[in-house]
Amino acid sequence: MKRISFYANSAKPAACAACARLAESAGRYGFVVTDEAPEAVVVLGGDGTMLSAVHRFSGIPLLGLNLGSLGYLAAVEEPRFDEALKALASDDFTISQRSTLAVNGLRALNDVVVSKGVSGHAAVIELCVNGQFATRFFADGLVIATPTGSTAYSLSAGGPILLPDSQSLVVTPICPHALTSRPLVVRDTVRLQVRLLPRPGAETLAIFADGVEAGTLGVDESVEVVRADADVPFVQLRGQDPFVVLNRKLGWSGSSIG
Repeated sequence: MKRISFYANSAKPAACAACARLAESAGRYGFVVTDEAPEAVVVLGGDGTMLSAVHRFSGIPLLGLNLGSLGYLAAVEEPRFDEALKALASDDFTISQRSTLAVNGLRALNDVVVSKGVSGHAAVIELCVNGQFATRFFADGLVIATPTGSTAYSLSAGGPILLPDSQSLVVTPICPHALTSRPLVVRDTVRLQVRLLPRPGAETLAIFADGVEAGTLGVDESVEVVRADADVPFVQLRGQDPFVVLNRKLGWSGSSIG
C-alpha cells in the first residue's frame, strides 16, 4: 500500500498539526500522499470525523487516529500514531469490514434513528421483522444500530454492546414509557419495518441516518431499514482487540471487585 490520503478535522488545531507531522513521516515510509485514488485514508479527529470520512471515501480503507474524547471509531491513540503509519506501510494490519444500514436511499454506519424530536408527546411505534409483527414501543423514538453503532446513541439509550463481527443489529427504544420495553437484538439479514401508530397527540417523526435527515414518518406510515450491500473497511492494527478498546474507553479495567 503506497498511495494514501489524510483527512483531518480542520476545526481542531491539533488535528491539523498532527496531519502535517504525519505527512512528513509518510514520505520516509515510502508513501505517496495524494487525493487522487488513494489506497487508504488516514483520518485524524474523533468519531464525528470518522463518520464524515465514511461517507466521503466510499469503499476505501480508513485508519482512524483519535484526537477526540472517546474515539470508538478512531481507536488509535496519539502515542501510537507513528506506529500505526509504519504498520500501514508494511502491510502489518487486517481489514475489519463494518456493516451499514440502508434507509430511504441513505446509508448509515452507526444507526438509523426515528425520533419525535422536541415534541412533548411519546409515540406508539410498531416494529415488524421480515413482515411479521414483533412488538410495539411507547417511547420517544427508536435507535436501530449496527455493531459499530452499538457504542453510540444506542448505548446511551440503554442498549447492549455488540462486537464488530456479531452480524447483528440492535433495536433500542428511546426513553420508553414502560419498564417491559427492552432492546431487541436481531440478525442483520432481516428486514425491519417501523410504523407510527395513531394516538391522541401523535405527530410526524423524523428519520435520521448517522445524524443526517432521511425523511419523516407520518401517522400510519412505515419505513424499512435493512443491511446495506456495501460494508465499510476499517484498518485494524495487529493486536487491536475490541475488548482492549472497550476497557480503555469505558474504564472497565479500572473497576474494583470485592
